[in-house]
Formats: sequence, structure tokens, C-alpha cells
Amino acid sequence: MFGYILIFFAKIIEVSLTTVRTVLITRGEKFYGAVIGFFEVLIWLYVIGTVLVGINEEPFKMVVYALGFSFGNYFGCILEDKLALGLMTINAIVSEKDGCTLAKILRSENVGVTLIDAEGLKEDKKMLILHVKRKRKSEVLKLIKNSHIKAVISLMDTKTIYGGYGIKR
Repeated sequence: MFGYILIFFAKIIEVSLTTVRTVLITRGEKFYGAVIGFFEVLIWLYVIGTVLVGINEEPFKMVVYALGFSFGNYFGCILEDKLALGLMTINAIVSEKDGCTLAKILRSENVGVTLIDAEGLKEDKKMLILHVKRKRKSEVLKLIKNSHIKAVISLMDTKTIYGGYGIKR
């Protein structure tokens, strides 16, 4: 029984590390991705070795391995979301009259804002472009929501930002 539990939890840890490693590498953090990859492969080799030994006599090992993989994906996504590594761009489109007000609110909270004239279907608009650390995403969205200014908001992951206000690497 202990062997099944070990396979299950080791696989969860390994797949969670895979998720974080993949995110780090896609965000340009090659060194940290490589370090995590080292530990990920050590765990994988141990788990696969444990699963393959006597698999014909204990086919339930495959089920436990697959469950660990599934749970590892789930927990890896939660872990990556909590770590909130990297940067993002938030675009907020508001009415022309509300653009400066919202920019002022955001700037008062140390959020760099670029304000651009835009054109909507029925009226002129302002587009606010914000580059923030992903850790601040919820905070910034809450500021916009609490301003009671109607906004169309889009979020994009951003790999690299050079220069600007409020983001230091």
C-alpha cells in the first residue's frame, strides 16, 4: 500500500514541477527551468522505475500513476497561478470622459498607465494600456471594478518589457 501512495504523490510533485518549469522556460527563465528540470527527471526516473517493476503482477500501479499524473496537472496549474510569475498587459477601453479619471486612480496606486485616444462604434473612447507583474493582476482588476467605470478589459501574458514605469526586473 505504501508503494502506491509513494507513486501517487511522487507523480503529483513531478508533474507539478513540469508545469512550473514549462512556464519558467516560456517566460525566458532558462536557468530556473533547468534546475527544476533536473529534480523533475530524478523524480520521474524513480517513479517510472517503481511502476515498471512487477507491473504485470500489480496492474493497479498504472492506475495510481495515471491518477498522480492527473492530480499533478491540476495542482501544477494551481501552483503556477499562486506563484504568478512574469508580466502581463492589461488593456482597458473606457468612454472618453472616464479615461483620465481611471488613469488617475490607477496611477495613484503606482500602476503605470499609457492613455490612448480610441474610436468606438458610437462614441470616442480612451484605451488604457497597463504593464504589470502578474502578482498584481487581481489588485489592478479590483481597482478598475471599484472605480465603477464601465470598461472593456483584455488581459495578455507578456514575455518581456523594456523600460517603463513601475516594473523592475
